[in-house]
Amino acid sequence: MTSWAGRTAAEIAEAVREGKVSPREVVADHLARIDLVDARVGAFRTVRRAAALDEADAVGARADLARLPLAGVPVAVKDNLPVRGEACRNGSAATSAEPAARDHPTVARLRAAGAVVIGLTNVPELCVFGTTDGVHGTARNPWDLTRNAGGSSGGSAAAVAAGMAPLALGNDGMGSIRIPAAHCGVVGLKPGSGTVPRELGGGWFGMSENGPLATTVEDARLMLDVLADEPTPPATLDAPPRIAVSTRSPLLGAPVTHAYATAAREAGKVLAGLGHSVDAEDPPYPLWLGTTALAHWSAGTYLDAEGLDRDRLARRTRVHAALGARCVAGVERGGRREQLRERFGPFFGRYDVLVTPALARRGPRADAWHKRGWLHNVLTNTRCSPLTPTWNLTGWPALTLPFGCLSSGVPCAVQLVGAPGRERQLLQVAAGLEASRPWQRTAEVRP
Repeated sequence: MTSWAGRTAAEIAEAVREGKVSPREVVADHLARIDLVDARVGAFRTVRRAAALDEADAVGARADLARLPLAGVPVAVKDNLPVRGEACRNGSAATSAEPAARDHPTVARLRAAGAVVIGLTNVPELCVFGTTDGVHGTARNPWDLTRNAGGSSGGSAAAVAAGMAPLALGNDGMGSIRIPAAHCGVVGLKPGSGTVPRELGGGWFGMSENGPLATTVEDARLMLDVLADEPTPPATLDAPPRIAVSTRSPLLGAPVTHAYATAAREAGKVLAGLGHSVDAEDPPYPLWLGTTALAHWSAGTYLDAEGLDRDRLARRTRVHAALGARCVAGVERGGRREQLRERFGPFFGRYDVLVTPALARRGPRADAWHKRGWLHNVLTNTRCSPLTPTWNLTGWPALTLPFGCLSSGVPCAVQLVGAPGRERQLLQVAAGLEASRPWQRTAEVRP
């Protein structure tokens, strides 16, 4: 590994601000890392080699360099967020190859803070499914290249886990930040509604949020501070957050395997040892949760597919969109989501943070999922990651972080959930787990 690839964003930014290294040197080291390992990992759809070096030089020449929170930090951007001068393909052959005229607001904020966009990361078509593969490539888990990186921010998670970028920008409509972060052993945060600019089509009826992927809690907070409309306060509270631990799957037919359930219980024990009040209690998941999630998921896809050449979409995408066409009217009424918030209100009145397994089982194999049938994809996704969609429906903040390992040596992970405005509590609890059970931050991918 080169001297700066694999360092944290906080370390890089501090060194650049102090003049110990130039943004060009940092970016060049990360480009070399990409050249070394990405042919095996498949994190990037496109790498901005010349453009990123030019951008780094421009950052190095800025008069405010010493004040930039992400000075010279390379950032990978999910390929459904416009980056000025680059095509935004959204994982599909049906989207336009014309360069974007302007940056998405989140990309603009990262660049204003001194970050350098090093490349655009692979996603499944229209970011629908929880496996990242398709016409633009397959993103593999850097810890086990026989496994998919997860989705839909799979390329972003893989880029960070393999040391090709210290930070990546993703978005999460059904778990699309948290799922690949959990597979790839990094921190992934879905902010609550209204925290970070959305401005991404319909945003799946307000379920999709943009957020950070990073190798440390500190880096995730640093990036969130840049992305958010308001800075995230320091992680200091008058009293330790009250914790509930639940290993129950919200969905029938998608049980949590022993390894992931054990990780959540063990995280609860660690938090109790840190002085938190910890109880074992399940949220009141309704029986209709699965059908409601499917209706919103498919209806969002239907709207995203409007205006595209259906013949150039994968069959699984076409089927999903067709189902969504039947669900749009009901979803637009929005009653189920409000019922869900009301149902969980008393639970989050008693507890500040919910700890659950991040996933129900290890990730799917790195196969051509985009060529398989719709039902096979839906069942595979649901059985692997039933614990994330609930919190997109409520619009409440949630994050996943590494915690322990599976028997294969691949990172295991837990999920933390909070009520609106509790991002700082999630980060505080996550920081406590990180300090107690630190993880190896990057995978040792061999060329």
